[in-house]
Parts: sequence; structure tokens; C-alpha cells
Amino acid sequence: MKLMRKVMALGAFFVLAVGVAGCGGSSVPDGSVADVAGNQISTQSFNHWMYVLAKSQAAQSPGQPVIVPNDPPNFTQCVANVRKQVPQLAQTSASTLKSECGQLFTSLSSQVMDFLITSYWYQADAAKQNIKVTDAQVQQALNTAKSQQFTSTAQFQNFLNQTGETMQDVFYRFRITQVYTKLLAKHNTTVTPAQVAAYYNAHKSQFGSAESRNLRIVLTKTEAQAAAARSALQQGQSWTAVVKQYSVDPTTKNSGGVLNNVTKGQQDTALDTAAFSAPANRVTGPIKGQFGYYVFEVTKVTPATQQSLAQATAQIRTTLTNQAQTSAQNAIQNQAKKNWLDKTTCRKEYAMADCKGYQAPKSSTTGATTSTGATTSTG
Repeated sequence: MKLMRKVMALGAFFVLAVGVAGCGGSSVPDGSVADVAGNQISTQSFNHWMYVLAKSQAAQSPGQPVIVPNDPPNFTQCVANVRKQVPQLAQTSASTLKSECGQLFTSLSSQVMDFLITSYWYQADAAKQNIKVTDAQVQQALNTAKSQQFTSTAQFQNFLNQTGETMQDVFYRFRITQVYTKLLAKHNTTVTPAQVAAYYNAHKSQFGSAESRNLRIVLTKTEAQAAAARSALQQGQSWTAVVKQYSVDPTTKNSGGVLNNVTKGQQDTALDTAAFSAPANRVTGPIKGQFGYYVFEVTKVTPATQQSLAQATAQIRTTLTNQAQTSAQNAIQNQAKKNWLDKTTCRKEYAMADCKGYQAPKSSTTGATTSTGATTSTG
């Protein structure tokens, strides 16, 4: 079954939304799903964000089964939803549906845990670097986004109703976005003219096209047959008729010998050399090649092109900027993992890749991915 795959695209929905407290031990007390350097991620918080995901799932995929936070371990409601909303699964055994619901819950809970944990990590790293984000800055960013994305207060309220988010949730999202933006600003992502020029010189072929030629060819087994084919062409017979009579080339025999948009190095070496040195509109051959004897005519020459550095600069700058930003994002994620992974302990049933000592299952059918790299979007 593909039940789990229907909600995998929702990973990027999550954004970071929890504050950082002080330091402490590594145990996970009752009522919490994880401990990050003494900061507890409560079961209540986890269940809230699972609820937000369930609401988002329902809004984006109406009619699809919805995972409910308090449904495990029996997944009674999920099984009932599947049978009701996916008629073709109505007769599937409860044990099979329970297993699928369990795997779906695990994949979604991993996404929730990822965004809750990395929220601590990024805020903690920001604190270590003395990065400060004020409520006024967060509110300004939130107000700007609201004015751009929603035309009325009612429309924004409808968004909250659909996603299950509270205003506090949205405010936290924007706070972490501001924190992450300031972490990124610590990394130099400026692209210099010298870098653009170096990239251009190293990748010149990407900014132009090689000369290409359109050909008509006849390939024969013997030189005598090739000579006869050439004679027939010179006497005015059509390429279609001559190719049909003489050619043994399976690729072009039924198309009148046509080979279009040929670039150097694509054909038999002998044909390649001759074709790219021959003038247009002249029957040439026989040429002895690897597969027999060729008679050919160049019907069109398309000259090579090459963009100048000035013409290619905008494209190169975009490429290098994206590379620099990706490198900065990876650096932030790797630094956070280095600083906090060993201080992040999770309750066994919520364990995932951001938890100390986690070992991935030997086999998995969920195909889920974490959303750390996508958690800085403001939506």
C-alpha cells in the first residue's frame, strides 16, 4: 500500500517553534518526549504539532486518512478513517491497516520531532553567537508577510483554522525565521566578479553550443554499392529512393537517410571527420568507415555559438549564490548537530535521527525525510 506516501510532501510545512531554557541533565522525565541540554520538549507540545500536521494534511488532501496524535498504539481512528475514506481498502484486515497507520505515524512524528529539536539547536547556537531577535522585529516580519499573503483578517483567520495553528505558533515560526536569517548572515554568500569569471572560464561549454550539421547518408556494405548510390544521386534520383535501394543503415533507411543536428564525435569516426570538413550541398563519398562505405551530403550547417562573459554573468551569479547559500545552510545545520546532538536525548518511542544514539531501522517503507533544511521558510 502507498498510504504513507500521500502525506510525505508535508515535511516542508513545519517550521521551528519552541524556545530555549537553561542547561541540565540528559534524562527524559515523564510528560516529555525529549530533552535537549536540559530543555524539555513536552508531550503536550508534540501532540499539538502533530495536530497541526493532521489539520494541514486534511486541508491539503481532503478525504485522505488523518493521523490523530492520541490514536496510538491501536490506531483505531486511523483504521476507521482508512476504511471509510478509501473504499478499496474497506475489506483490508485491521492488523494490516494498523501496521500501515503505525508506520505513517512514525514518519510524521519524526518530522515533528525534527522541527521541535532543531528549533532548540538553532536558538541555542544563536545565543552562543550573541544573536538577538526582538519581539518588534518578529512582529514587523509577521505583519509584512500577512499583508502580502492575506487580503483580510478573515482570510488569515481561515488559515489558522485550516492549519490548527495559534497566533503564538505563527509568532514562534517567524521568530525562528529571523534567528535563522541572522545565523545565515554570519556566512559570506557574496559572489565576486572574480568568482564569476573563474566559473565562466571553467565551464565555457555550458554557455554556448557546438557546431551542428544536418546530413543525408547512404551506408553500403561494399565500395561498389556506394559508388552506384553516388552515381544515382548525381543523375537526379531522390535521396529517398537511393537510400531505400542501397542503404543498410537501420537508423536512417526509412527516413531518406536523414541525420539532423549531428555534432562532432557522434558518428563513425570516418564519417564524422569527412562530414565536418565537407562543404554543404555536395554529394561526397564513398568514405570507408567502421560499418561499411558512406555517401553523404551536408544539407545544413549551424555554426557554434558562445555567450560572452557579460551575457553569462547573471546566470552564473545566480548559480554561485545558490551554491553559497546551500553551503551556508549546511554549515549551520552541521554546527548545530555538532554542538547539540550528543545533548539531545529522546524517549524511545519518539527516537529519530536528531536523537543521541539513534540507529535507523534496517529496513523502512516510509521514504520519509526530515525537514531541517526546509524549516526556515516563512510560508
